[in-house]
Amino acid sequence: MIWKAVLLFIVGLVCLIKGGDWFVDASTGLAKRFRVPEILIGATIVSIGTTLPEVMVSATSAFSGHSEIAYGNAIGSIICNTALISAVTIAIRPSKIEKKTLTTPVLFFFISAVFYSVIAYTSGNFSRIIGIALLAIFVVYMVITVLQAKKSSASAQLLGANGEVEVVEEATEDSETEGKKQLFKDSLFKDIIFLIIGAALIAVGARLLVNNGTIIATGLGVPESVIALTFVALGTSLPELVTAITALVKGHSDLSLGNIVGANLFNLVLVSGVSVAVRPFSIPVSKTLMGYNSSLVLDIPLMLVVMGILTVPSLIKGKLSRWQGILLLLIYAAFCAVQFAF
Repeated sequence: MIWKAVLLFIVGLVCLIKGGDWFVDASTGLAKRFRVPEILIGATIVSIGTTLPEVMVSATSAFSGHSEIAYGNAIGSIICNTALISAVTIAIRPSKIEKKTLTTPVLFFFISAVFYSVIAYTSGNFSRIIGIALLAIFVVYMVITVLQAKKSSASAQLLGANGEVEVVEEATEDSETEGKKQLFKDSLFKDIIFLIIGAALIAVGARLLVNNGTIIATGLGVPESVIALTFVALGTSLPELVTAITALVKGHSDLSLGNIVGANLFNLVLVSGVSVAVRPFSIPVSKTLMGYNSSLVLDIPLMLVVMGILTVPSLIKGKLSRWQGILLLLIYAAFCAVQFAF
């Protein structure tokens, strides 16, 4: 059984690496083709693709009655995405950001986080209505983001047209123009295909890693809540990690940051929303810290703190700093130590 789990684990890793490579290439291709900022593509299309594993794992867990995994996976993934994955990329290569484009996903995240926290601290019960409300926030965010993308694309195309109109008018052969249009369509189709294939490989790879890794962790006697907040969260966050590293290597840091912020928002409103809508649940209380529910005294506050460290200084200064990455990595190491120590 162990050798089979190890083999499937390796297969999943290969799927993640190759899928991440294709996914990033296709995403940046789309961004350049439509003159849409990479950070906007990262906060929408890429984020949805890399959040698919969390959606599948949490929804399946909620439906089967494992609310601890459904809850812990969403919150744990946000902490992991922010304090580990984005921290690694920032520590290696800090970069400037587009404040205007990043503001919307950050604002939506904290609005959703406040709403989520109020429910957690007041009643601790996430009903189906709450799940629908979270999904409604997701829909509103996507509508606003798509409208922003259209506006950005239209502005870029207008600027491009002003510089290229004379060349087009001077062209004497319509066949050349038709050839360019056909090439554009072929390239667009290729990007979309590789985007879908990349997302599918990422989802399958993450699933293989989580399933087989959880078997090993469970065999070692690790509690379900700890597995959800650490191992499962890390496993389902591997697509973000692969995307972040691939984007960093290829020089697309904006795509990486947009993906992290967008994925964190989707973990709150899409992953949690789907899980709660499928089967309502209460905040798990299986683990305590100093006599209090660890979810309320550690997990949720830490989620807000690490996102604050990542986004607030960046929006103020318009750039990411190496100290943010180092601090976030130290926080994540301490978080994991606490999870396994108590």
